[in-house]
Amino acid sequence: MESSGRLGKTYSYDSIESMANLIRGKINIKPVIGIICGTGLAGLGDRVEHKEVFSYEDIPDFPVSTVKGHKSKFVFGYIEGKPVMCMLGRFHFYEGYSLSELTVSIRVMSLLGVKTLFVTNASGGVNRDYKVGDMMIIKDHINMPGLAGNNPLTGPNEERFGTRFPAISNAYDHDLRRLAHEVATDLGYASFLREGVYCMVAGPSFESPAEIRFINCVGGDVVGMSTCPEVIVARHCGLRVFGLSLITNKCIMFGEETEDEANHEEVLQIGAKRNTDIQALFEKLISKMD
Repeated sequence: MESSGRLGKTYSYDSIESMANLIRGKINIKPVIGIICGTGLAGLGDRVEHKEVFSYEDIPDFPVSTVKGHKSKFVFGYIEGKPVMCMLGRFHFYEGYSLSELTVSIRVMSLLGVKTLFVTNASGGVNRDYKVGDMMIIKDHINMPGLAGNNPLTGPNEERFGTRFPAISNAYDHDLRRLAHEVATDLGYASFLREGVYCMVAGPSFESPAEIRFINCVGGDVVGMSTCPEVIVARHCGLRVFGLSLITNKCIMFGEETEDEANHEEVLQIGAKRNTDIQALFEKLISKMD
């Protein structure tokens, strides 16, 4: 690991390659699909067949998750016959990790052979038409920390991963989004499936009503505290990306009179209720992928 001043802890290519080689030497499966399981959605790992588990703690200098609802392990195996690796426990900016630390898992995935990244998250519904329990296919994002200068690609570029200036205009793969709509229709999910824009904030405090009104005005449909850095690094590494948000609470907007408050326990409860539906969607989507 290397330190780079204001950027916090950063990783060299060689250190990331060492992590990948360590895992490769212990795991027999060669994944082509990576899945990041968001808050309350770790049940996806239970559907993996012929699983092999690797703990984050067994990887020198690798972060560990500190958030309730997140485990700290990779699960390797097969879903619908395709080799996958599930990340049970992601890292967040608000945990105190640098952007390099909270995205190092994506670089490890790319060196292990992953070509497509599935990313999930629990999010708050900003769009007034969205209901708690809805699932939203992410078509684009607003990276608030990134707009304020906190981008995971800040600093020297490593050309072995990707170009200095990667395009994010098609970050969320159009073909995978289209296929997901077809699959969701087949499964009878049309009534609670949405497609929209994910907005990331740094957290860990939930957003104020005025901030929610602002996010709504600039085009955000849901808001959360993850995903954007991982997607940016995935695109930098040349991975295809499919993103799915589960709306676990309805955000309170400025001018709305209510005594309700967002809380983490509610997020976990809704995640548990929708877990089976998300698992079925992902399984069928993976089965139909090229």
